[in-house]
Amino acid sequence: MAVKFFGQFLVEQGSVSREALLKAIELQEQKNLKLGEMAVEMGYVTQTDIDRAHNAQLSKDLKLGDMLVEMGILTLEQLNEVITRQKNTHLYIGEALVLVNALTSSQLQQQLEAFKADQAQYVSDLIDLPDGIANAAAWEMTADLTYKMITRVLGLQFRPGKCRTITTIDSNFMMAAMDFSGDLEARYIISVSAGLQKTVAKAILREENVDNEPVEVLEDTVMEFVNVVCGNVAAKASQTGRILNINPPVSIHPPAAGVAVPAGHTGLCFPIHVGDGEKLELILLIHN
Repeated sequence: MAVKFFGQFLVEQGSVSREALLKAIELQEQKNLKLGEMAVEMGYVTQTDIDRAHNAQLSKDLKLGDMLVEMGILTLEQLNEVITRQKNTHLYIGEALVLVNALTSSQLQQQLEAFKADQAQYVSDLIDLPDGIANAAAWEMTADLTYKMITRVLGLQFRPGKCRTITTIDSNFMMAAMDFSGDLEARYIISVSAGLQKTVAKAILREENVDNEPVEVLEDTVMEFVNVVCGNVAAKASQTGRILNINPPVSIHPPAAGVAVPAGHTGLCFPIHVGDGEKLELILLIHN
């Protein structure tokens, strides 16, 4: 039992076939446009405008639509029109499964209820830290910005798992870390599997295929993602009167047995579920 997407849950339960799920996902991809794609289709912006806004997002915590308005590319009225059309045309995976005749409407409702019950113990809409964590608001903000950048920079759909305290950092293909110092001291770590490393590289390099990139380049892209997130964390912290200094990121290749959380630190793990066979985690080592 673990965090799952609805489609994955249905396949594992034997309620739909994997082939039917893939057909429904293909229908979703044809139907659902991202905000930038919708704005381009409506003739309000160009792809160059979207690229400029995405670059600006790397250093400022704003949604794409809000960034386009701030940059004077979209008016607020145009943004609201784009968002309204997005909502009105959005196709959920359950609805897509009904359209491809993999489920009936009544079966969909039954499965949704079963899915919610199955996932209740794993997923929370809120970022809830375990009791007793000092400066909890700062670390909740750090997790929140990480989730936002996974969506905005990497373009990944994910489901956050519940935060838990850890005494050992589980091994993974590669980790990138950055240290905070100043008013708060901690180590920020993003842990990725091999497939996720390539996903990050594609997003950062804006390439369709990174199979021929050197290992060093792939690792650098994960470190660059950490740099983007932590830069935003430091900027956000300064708005609350806290000074956070950040050091250059480093890559880590942990042993198979994992790494013990250092003495004098509290370890927090935020599992980030992105799909079968891949592992993505945010880890915070907070100095006590």
